[in-house]
Amino acid sequence: MRQPLVSVIVPNYNYARALHLCLESLRAQTYPHLEIIVVDDCSTDDSVAVAEAHGARVTRTPANGGPAAARNLGAAVATGEILFFIDSDVAARPDAVANAVELLTADPTIGAVCGNYDPVPLIRDSLLEEYRCLQQSYWLIADEGQIMTLYTALLAIPARVFAEVGPFNPELRETENADYGMRLAQRYRILLSPRVRGVHDHDHELGVLVRKVFTRTALHIPLYASKPEFPGGLRSGPRAWVSIAAPLAVLTAVLPLLFGPALLLVPAAAFVAFVAGDRPMYQFVRAERGALFLVYFIAMHFLLNLVIAVAAACGVAAWLASARFRRLYDRPEVVAR
Repeated sequence: MRQPLVSVIVPNYNYARALHLCLESLRAQTYPHLEIIVVDDCSTDDSVAVAEAHGARVTRTPANGGPAAARNLGAAVATGEILFFIDSDVAARPDAVANAVELLTADPTIGAVCGNYDPVPLIRDSLLEEYRCLQQSYWLIADEGQIMTLYTALLAIPARVFAEVGPFNPELRETENADYGMRLAQRYRILLSPRVRGVHDHDHELGVLVRKVFTRTALHIPLYASKPEFPGGLRSGPRAWVSIAAPLAVLTAVLPLLFGPALLLVPAAAFVAFVAGDRPMYQFVRAERGALFLVYFIAMHFLLNLVIAVAAACGVAAWLASARFRRLYDRPEVVAR
């Protein structure tokens, strides 16, 4: 069977600490026909030197434009029949590229294959990172199969499909994957497969993680408003209602102070609903890390869901107040030509 050339595109900005692990994993791929392209988005660390030391082809963006612009540039200079995007903080399993190619070539109705992460971080820096890694790994496990969004940290897509759908929207620095997934799903099936795996270096600082979660949640609101069926909105099931139960538990905590201890049942019920909504995930975490870590995990998950709730409220307010915000995903220049 003919093996198509795969262009592996690594967008990078100031991630030299993990980039060498990413590139080592690409050199260890079992699939033989690869070109490795690192697109450096004006890094100020030694990322370029790391990429060159590993023999990667390096191209640089003219100005820092974010991951969408970097991926677009990588696709523009690539020569492969299949584009395999991998973030610079991810190390791919040795068979990741081979399995992605097999899935894409076996079924022409599949327009993209996304991968999942192992439940252990690539670089183990903090308990917060352990939490985020387990949470993200489980959520992707729960979504495996055909999906309506796109996970770009491990993403394989035929070059012809990318040309047909068009580039990532460079104006979206945080939610370009959601925009692209929405456009791609109108034409092709998107598959999230456990056969395409990697190890991810998640955020290990609380401030960074809170900023990302807040920003991405708020920026998704126009998408949920225009596409209620899009994953993550209120129609997406228990996961969305968990983000409502968390702030309810906090807001109703004042009731027993004002009206008597009997009303302690209200915030308690909200917290029970919060835990029950993600019970399968907590069972997964306990099996992986034990009961003690599960306590920390639930506390951190509660905090992050409070952030999600506040961000969603801010996003709704922005959607009501700003016509430009409502049209965030309605940009004609990114419609496939």
